[in-house]
Amino acid sequence: MRRFFVEEIIATTDAISITGKEARHITNVLRMKKGEKLILMDGKGQLFESTIEEPHYKEVKVKINKSIPAPPPSPIEISLAQALTKARPMDYLIQKITELGISSIHLFSSQRTLIRLKPDHLENKMGHWMEIMKSACKQCGRAILPNLNPPLPFEEIIKNAPHKKTLKLLLWENEDKTDLKKLLRSMSPLPRIFAIAGPEGGFTPNEINLAREAGFHIISLGNRILRAETAAVSLLSIIQYEWGDLNLSYCQ
Repeated sequence: MRRFFVEEIIATTDAISITGKEARHITNVLRMKKGEKLILMDGKGQLFESTIEEPHYKEVKVKINKSIPAPPPSPIEISLAQALTKARPMDYLIQKITELGISSIHLFSSQRTLIRLKPDHLENKMGHWMEIMKSACKQCGRAILPNLNPPLPFEEIIKNAPHKKTLKLLLWENEDKTDLKKLLRSMSPLPRIFAIAGPEGGFTPNEINLAREAGFHIISLGNRILRAETAAVSLLSIIQYEWGDLNLSYCQ
């Protein structure tokens, strides 16, 4: 069944209205009819099987039939701090790490970050990225949206990173001693990972030292120098395979 987001679903109600982009998608794009079934999602973990009662391009009225159990979450909570990149790579990155089960995304700018967003552009971009995350969640059946945080300076990301029961990682192309797979296999899983992936221009030595002093493991993904979006997707894939749920048939 097709999945659609609504901002709030009250479990005790038996009907709800879908408006905005989702209503237009149901009627104008998919041309769904009265009596067809769909799944409603609130992005917070609730799923409901529903039936269309009155389809209209401005408002689709549906009847809620029953609650559906959400897929269990990944056993590891993964947060990624990602330097801003160019538009298309950033869209791809956010889409794929959402599918791979990222818990939260923390954007940042550093000394070599090429992209700087003005406040009015940032608001539009945040809305755009939120829509990408929603589409990714619908595609893979994920019930909970990741948290998307507006950009901060790199120093603030380091300062605000969690400490307790958290493995802190920073990807650096010049690291030649510690790779991610070996590190994960050398220790028992922790409940949280906070990872940092840099911009196209990489990190400066001062930034690396700042992260190391704050308790971050400086790691590599191997001998190849990867694009920013490739590195982020590879990072999430390895973590979910080693400690998470990538070997299972669902996405959460």
